[in-house]
Amino acid sequence: MRLGNLAFVLHAHLPFVRHPEHPEFLEEDWLFEALTETYLPLIAMLQSLERDAVEWRLTMSVTPTLAAMLADPLLQDRYQARLGRLAELAAKELERTRWEPEFHHVARMYVEKFSQCQALYERLERNPNKAFRTLAATGRLELIGCAATHAYLPLMSNHPKAQRAQLELGCREFERHFGSRPKGLWLPECGYHPGLDRIIADCGIGYFFMDTHGVLLSEPRPRYGAFEPIRSPDTGVLAFGRDQESSRQVWSKIEGYPGDPWYRDFYRDVGFDLDYEYVRPYLNPAGERGAIGIKYHRITGAGEAKLPYDPGMARVRAGEHAANFLFNREKQSEWIAGAMDGRVPLLVAPYDAELFGHWWYEGPIWLEEVFRQASRRQRGVSLTTPWRHAQSEGVLQEARPAFSSWGEGGYSTFWLNGNNDWIYPHIHEMATRMERLATEHIDPPAMVRRALNQAARELLLAQSSDWAFSLTTGAHAEYAVARVRSHVHAFLSLDQQVASGEIDNAWLEDLESRNNIFPDVDYRIFT
Repeated sequence: MRLGNLAFVLHAHLPFVRHPEHPEFLEEDWLFEALTETYLPLIAMLQSLERDAVEWRLTMSVTPTLAAMLADPLLQDRYQARLGRLAELAAKELERTRWEPEFHHVARMYVEKFSQCQALYERLERNPNKAFRTLAATGRLELIGCAATHAYLPLMSNHPKAQRAQLELGCREFERHFGSRPKGLWLPECGYHPGLDRIIADCGIGYFFMDTHGVLLSEPRPRYGAFEPIRSPDTGVLAFGRDQESSRQVWSKIEGYPGDPWYRDFYRDVGFDLDYEYVRPYLNPAGERGAIGIKYHRITGAGEAKLPYDPGMARVRAGEHAANFLFNREKQSEWIAGAMDGRVPLLVAPYDAELFGHWWYEGPIWLEEVFRQASRRQRGVSLTTPWRHAQSEGVLQEARPAFSSWGEGGYSTFWLNGNNDWIYPHIHEMATRMERLATEHIDPPAMVRRALNQAARELLLAQSSDWAFSLTTGAHAEYAVARVRSHVHAFLSLDQQVASGEIDNAWLEDLESRNNIFPDVDYRIFT
């Protein structure tokens, strides 16, 4: 007996970081860590479910910036080298811990893990996008799109052409990597403002996701709250709201599963714990101590003292937490059903993909257990995707979504505050100039066209929400400042060169080789 529908949504995103001008670059590690700890383990897990004929369902966004990096030969070479160094260190650790039984079996786990990652990466021809495309062809993985560079769209509302360029180019890039335009959309940071659904509809997108209050505060108030999508009466686009209970059980610092004492501790790492000269070849390019990815301790408790990690016990806990999650979704669905007039409630459970494996090492194990246990249950919640639910159940709620985001405070303060407000005058001025350039130059000479296309890339990269995010949190803030300034400077230089008719070809070639995202971009997308 079906009590409710459960839709997992993973948002896979990283900002575009690629620096061929340096042999190694610290922030490129974001991609390499995510590949080893999140993307490859998730692919392996889903392939295992396929081999075992498990009935699973998952919705997942792969942002254009992430897809571009996954397919980039330079970054593929660098990741392969990085993974080789990790495998080398793991082999050394297996020998070093030979007489430390509490750590030796954990060292063996890493040897096996890195070997499996190497083998899978080779089978995928070093491009995980191919695996996502193959899994999507089964009908169980529903891939969705995102804005081109993950721009926070509510703070671009005075430039609807720039908003449309972000969304339309995002759809084109999705089609280039995955073979078709997306049905659904992950709005960056779930950022929505009234009227944005018109641009979403113009791009041919059928649905998007919001935080809970974006649905609950819509007009008129929806009868079934966030447990059913709402359809915009103006455009017909569907908006799905996040289920707060599902999120809290995983995200919460107090009651969330990732804080269990048996799970692996994120912060204790051999990059900090072992002799410096021993780990130096595996540290960041500057040689500073930092996380490498081999960790031997479990969370244990709130204090600094940490006990050895036990992979077997952590796996047991993941299975128990999966059962608890499904049990709670069943009880939640039973309680909600009384107000649903006989309809099946939908619980949308969206998370950052990097939570699974990177921040929460056992996350992929937990998710696999949820899928396997759900497929064996005779009653309870059924796994689905939002689009599949809407097609099978129909949509009765019509309402205009409200302004919202899933950032701290629920609106825009995380993306616009005293730490990052200096960014916006620059990107607004660049958008104004880009729209003027696109209107004035209808069919320019080849050199001017190249300069205009690169100007579009620089604007798009400057609009990324990741830079405002870093400036708010303080993490990698210097890099964020440098990135914004570099894109602003490049754009203004291109604007001046186009105006003067004197384009520096050598400089432009260098810029094109470094910021080579969106190979098919056409600057006229801003008209």
